[in-house]
Amino acid sequence: MTLDLRSDPITLTAALIDIPSVSRDEAAIADAVEVALREQTAGFEIVRNGNAVLARTNRGLPTRVLLAGHLDTVPIADNVPGHFTTEDGEQVLYGCGSVDMKSGDAVFLHLAATVAEPVCDLTLIFYDCEEIAAEFNGLGRIERELPEWLDADLAILGEPSAGWIEAGCQGTLRARLTVTGVRAHTARNWLGDNAIHHLAPILQRLESYSAREVEIDGCVYREGLSAVGVSGGVAGNVVPDEAEVLVNFRFAPDRTLEQAAEHVRSVFDGLNVEFELTDGAPGALPGLTSPAAKDLVEMVHSHGGGGVRAKYGWTDVSRFAALGVPAVNFGPGDPNLAHKVDEHVPTDQITTVAEILRNYLLGKH
Repeated sequence: MTLDLRSDPITLTAALIDIPSVSRDEAAIADAVEVALREQTAGFEIVRNGNAVLARTNRGLPTRVLLAGHLDTVPIADNVPGHFTTEDGEQVLYGCGSVDMKSGDAVFLHLAATVAEPVCDLTLIFYDCEEIAAEFNGLGRIERELPEWLDADLAILGEPSAGWIEAGCQGTLRARLTVTGVRAHTARNWLGDNAIHHLAPILQRLESYSAREVEIDGCVYREGLSAVGVSGGVAGNVVPDEAEVLVNFRFAPDRTLEQAAEHVRSVFDGLNVEFELTDGAPGALPGLTSPAAKDLVEMVHSHGGGGVRAKYGWTDVSRFAALGVPAVNFGPGDPNLAHKVDEHVPTDQITTVAEILRNYLLGKH
């Protein structure tokens, strides 16, 4: 498929949706993006890295803004190709990735082709494998192999935020809590010690857990500790000798990953439980104090955007924060609709985000 970057970003979003790009199968969409950038933009250095496409200008301007979006989606659920409908008098575009985040990618690609004289140098990164395990994330690979490409005064990720600036992000960790017992035949269950029964106090702690709300730079982050998996059992006639609960902790960015892990351990103090941290990623502070971020906030407030709020989910802004690069989430689409079978985006949000970013890149306040 040939992508027309100068077409309306709504049309471009629909074209991107129609290129299937489930995680680890992004070659076709990366090819289309690379060809379009090479043929339809001027002044960009363009590099292909795996199934990521990178482009940047080097005009020697005083600031650099980085626009980043992932090309992959979750598995298709009979929602490709996309389609338009009208709901309550508004045009809506349905399709896998319409929210997360091909509408954001379309805005960035359109701006790369149509903003001829931005007031800042631009870097664009379209990357692969964001929706699966962090070890496969294309942005992480770029950080390892092409770290200079991530230098910027502000990074804007096109994650769905319904036209709001969603500042920073919460951290996330997962841990396995294992309890043990003694295996026995259920006909003589008194000879055993049922490990599944020992999960009860763990679940009671989770049920009674009171999560904090933390305000940072005017953004309120709400933590959450949840059981996300339970396993145990040997056979229908065996008292099990091991059982486990998987928990996920979403934590405010004022905690480090280590502090978050220690907090989760403390929740289960006094219980005979083996605690194993299986994976985790730190959050990111709001990052709204840099001049480039302040200008974007002003632009959103003055040109019909939604304002500023905290990002509850983890996003790749965390990677930029760790590098000392202020980063925000800003894109079309309701994040609550991401990954749903009926994923859809109001097309006026695509238009609004594109116009706000156009004015921002042109320095029009």
